[in-house]
Amino acid sequence: MKQCEYCGKNISYHDQYCSDECQIAANQYYGKTEKFAKPFMIVNTVCVFGIPIGIFLMSIQRMVGASVAAACCVILGIMLLIFPFATDGMIRKFKIGMATRVTRIVGICTIVLGIAVAGLAYFLH
Repeated sequence: MKQCEYCGKNISYHDQYCSDECQIAANQYYGKTEKFAKPFMIVNTVCVFGIPIGIFLMSIQRMVGASVAAACCVILGIMLLIFPFATDGMIRKFKIGMATRVTRIVGICTIVLGIAVAGLAYFLH
């Protein structure tokens, strides 16, 4: 059977979505993705490169490096909470609804990691 693009329920081969709500939600997701793709990529790139730079700086100055790495983790996590844009592979595997939930969980874990790095650096200083 074919599955709904948004929620993953089984549907007939002639349909793309199981209901109007799923179609509206999927269209909103794709509209947000197109509208915010460029800022998402810029912030994502800066944070993904900022984390290893912060880790490198920790060998020189522990607090500065930990602050950079923690800030990048927290910013990346907040961005993933606000803009839960999943990869195409995740969407194909989990469908849009579950992929956005998984992306938000990853965002929460990233925020927790950033806070943990900042806390460890503060207490070990």
